[in-house]
Amino acid sequence: MKKLAQVAIATFLIGGAILPAAAKNKVADHDITEAEVLTAQRDWCKALIAISAANATGGQAAAKALAEKVIDSAYAYQKGVVLFKPTLAASPQTFRTARDGALAYFVGGNAAFPNDTGFALKGWTQCEIQNSAVLIHDDTASTMGNVLFTGPDGKVTTVDKTWTFVKDDAGKLRIVVHHSSLPYASR
Repeated sequence: MKKLAQVAIATFLIGGAILPAAAKNKVADHDITEAEVLTAQRDWCKALIAISAANATGGQAAAKALAEKVIDSAYAYQKGVVLFKPTLAASPQTFRTARDGALAYFVGGNAAFPNDTGFALKGWTQCEIQNSAVLIHDDTASTMGNVLFTGPDGKVTTVDKTWTFVKDDAGKLRIVVHHSSLPYASR
């Protein structure tokens, strides 16, 4: 009975899960810092520029191969649904909860998403994050603000963007919410 009570207390103390001693050492600290969020955002921008460059030098196949790596690294599709609403997506395919929809948005070339021409293929040369706010609650972080994309002609396109990040078991931030839209323009 005493052994059962010890197990019950241990279970309560580690959030209801019984973990062997070896597993405890492998679980990452899931608290998120602002520095990690800012780094994840900068890395996303760098990846978008790299996909554009890969398209310019190696064509759409090279851009697609890189985009697949970026999506698998930055987003949490391997865990399930991601709430992704791209900037220029239209009904009936406005929301991209599966990996193939995100990939189609970034690089096009998927007959199931005929309106996607590849946002990442537009020749972006610069990407700048301007957060309005960063909100962190232990193991979840959300940001809201603008992202400024500079095209090959020097023209800047501003989008409103909200991201939510969580940490995976390896301690890497993963995007679970990505909402992007063009700023409201009054008529």
